[in-house]
Amino acid sequence: MSLIKDIYSPAFYNSFTDQISVVVPAFDKETFISLIFSGGFENMEWKERLNHTTKVLHEFMPSDFAQAAELIMRMITQLRANGKENGGLEHMFFPDYIAAYGLDDFEHSVKALEFVTQFISCEFAVRPFMIRYEERMTSQMLAWSKHESYHVRRFASEGSRPRLPWAMALPALKKDPSPIIPILENLKNDPSDFVRRSVANSINDIAKDHPDLVIALAARWKGISKETDAIIKHGCRTLLKQGHPDVLKHYGLESKEVLLQDFEILTPEVRIGDSVEFTFVITNTSPAVQTVRLEYGVYYRKASGLLSRKVFKISEKSYIPGTAVNVSRKQSFRLITTKVFHKGEHQLSIIVNGEEKAIKSFTLV
Repeated sequence: MSLIKDIYSPAFYNSFTDQISVVVPAFDKETFISLIFSGGFENMEWKERLNHTTKVLHEFMPSDFAQAAELIMRMITQLRANGKENGGLEHMFFPDYIAAYGLDDFEHSVKALEFVTQFISCEFAVRPFMIRYEERMTSQMLAWSKHESYHVRRFASEGSRPRLPWAMALPALKKDPSPIIPILENLKNDPSDFVRRSVANSINDIAKDHPDLVIALAARWKGISKETDAIIKHGCRTLLKQGHPDVLKHYGLESKEVLLQDFEILTPEVRIGDSVEFTFVITNTSPAVQTVRLEYGVYYRKASGLLSRKVFKISEKSYIPGTAVNVSRKQSFRLITTKVFHKGEHQLSIIVNGEEKAIKSFTLV
């Protein structure tokens, strides 16, 4: 099985340096490749290889960032001319270069970010600029939200997310996200689903710190279009999982006339590597059609012995009066590199329209 770090292969560097040589005829390809594969390259992980490539490239670039930025744009133009319309993960050193060496040159960095993000996304690279040039960068993001390229419009939303995963957070926007609301307003009806998903993710970020702001936004955007309704629904996913009462009310999710019966854990003892299996029956006892959102919560045992709940969605659909549905599910305890399981008592709950209706225990062995 190939590893993500292996995208930085001899074949990639050989092809890439051939393209650089077209842009810069005097480019020393042999020395570049020699420097790439020195310094313990084989033992580097993907992010280390990315940063290493950025540093080596810097050795061959003009010391003046404005000139270097112009050269990067010419390199990308050449890659496109050679059939590479959009970059892949292997080209992340382009935005990394701007973040590493362009932070003191706002004007040329902004120009480069706008160009490069149309080839390979710059949402990670823009974060240090958002912190240092808070107001100027937010204003630039607002202008980009009206850009003709959907890549740049999506960049305006994704790059300004307060809590972008695997990236540095933006403390000022976590504290007060109001400066980016106009960006999201501009993009709420964007024709690109790629952009609208980013808007939803930004709203979900905001909801973690400012649920009332998101609930107000949901009320204001409700019914504008089916696309905007979908943005809000996806943006409220964390609040829905938390069972936030105002969000449940917004979506008409009431649980008092939804009956849970025959909840049973079929595997009271689960081995690591297997799955916990469970079943239950749900009935709409209301005389009216009822929207029913079904979820289950797994209370994982932590190293400290405390339990921590993670919520998983089953379904959300309309139930006509008297409808009774049998539901069976399983949750895997297969070993993965990003999750550690601890033996002992765990719990599993059934959540109906945000209300935890029942909870039972099982043992992980």
